[in-house]
Parts: sequence; structure tokens; C-alpha cells
Amino acid sequence: MATILVVDDSPTEVHVIKSLLEKHGHTVHTAADGAQGVEGARRLHPDVILMDVVMPVLNGFQATRQLSKDQATASIPVIMVTTKSQETDKNWGLRQGAKEYVVKPVDHHDLLTKIGAVLGD
Repeated sequence: MATILVVDDSPTEVHVIKSLLEKHGHTVHTAADGAQGVEGARRLHPDVILMDVVMPVLNGFQATRQLSKDQATASIPVIMVTTKSQETDKNWGLRQGAKEYVVKPVDHHDLLTKIGAVLGD
């Protein structure tokens, strides 16, 4: 099972996603904004990062760009998990370095499938 960093400023979203992932045997760490997410990624070096977009301090696009440009974290796959559902948002997220893009409300099966895909399961 994987170590997953969930970066989201919504306590409700964090609770729902964390519960789902832990139920499937994953170890979950959380961060409440993009800056904490970048710091957590450097410290924990998780297997996957689930990144919200709309957050204080650093938004998810900015945080993902920082992670993808940092040699220490560039190999960690980022999955954007956001309410931003426009195709332009998805394309921008992928251009910042995200490997996958999931729109909230999260389809649990879809999220688990995408996590498995980026982990090579």
C-alpha cells in the first residue's frame, strides 16, 4: 500500500478522502494549503500527492509546479483533485506537472483507479 499526501484546505474533503484511502490500506498524511503540501512532500516523500487547486498561500497549480521543478520531489506523481472542471483547468494542471486530474465531488472508484495507475499497480 502507498503513502499518500492529501493537500486540501477543506476539512470535510480531507476527512472523506482520508477515510476512503485508509479503508483501502493506504497511509495518509495531510496538508491544509499548497505551501504545507510542498514542505510535506519534501519531508515525507510520499508515493502520491492528491492536490486541491483552490487553497490559500499557494494554490494547487503553483504547488504542483514547484514540486515538478524540484529534483527532490519531481518523481512524486501529483493527482489534481478539484472542483475546477473546465478543460482549460485540466490542461493547465497537467502542464504544471500533474499526472492525473479528478473533479470533485470525487468518484471513489475513479480516484482509486487513478492512484493505482500512477503507482503502476
